[in-house]
Amino acid sequence: MNAQLQPTGSAYFIAEQTEKDETRTLAVLVDNEPGVLARVIGLFSGRGYNIDSLTVSETEHEKHLSRITIVTRGTPHVLEQIKNQLERIVPVHRVVDLTAMARERGQERPLERELALVKVAGTGDHRVEALRLADAFRAQVIDANTEHFIFEITGRVSKVEQFIAIMKPLGLVEVCRTGVAAMNRGPEGM
Repeated sequence: MNAQLQPTGSAYFIAEQTEKDETRTLAVLVDNEPGVLARVIGLFSGRGYNIDSLTVSETEHEKHLSRITIVTRGTPHVLEQIKNQLERIVPVHRVVDLTAMARERGQERPLERELALVKVAGTGDHRVEALRLADAFRAQVIDANTEHFIFEITGRVSKVEQFIAIMKPLGLVEVCRTGVAAMNRGPEGM
């Protein structure tokens, strides 16, 4: 057998040989009812797809609709399959590939933001440096005492990750992240 066609552990081994992995942000509008999130997550886990970020909240209270924002990775073929399979789940109303839509409009990525709470413990110079860097990153102090700070930072995922990395040597204790919230530019909605 030709070495290029040997399976690599995935059912999509042929596509993996010719296509590069991409990161995509999907917005999924669903009924806000018990079990819907489990069904969406089950689709990913049952097929071996990974979720890099997952954010869920009810967005239209009167209609009882929730928006699930999923950041995932795969070949274009696999990502198209994920989108098609999501659309077949009964309580799913709409699936939008925000990354593809942004590219169609000449934009690199959709608008993506994440919120993180970052706890840093320290005294003396480390404490002063943590405060100085937090100010540079526009992170807000939301809790503090003489031994620690809890910062709130909002921004692109790369900004949040950079802030966390900078806080590690200064006494990083704990991080809590919300996951990505994303939306495309322009007047149209989902």
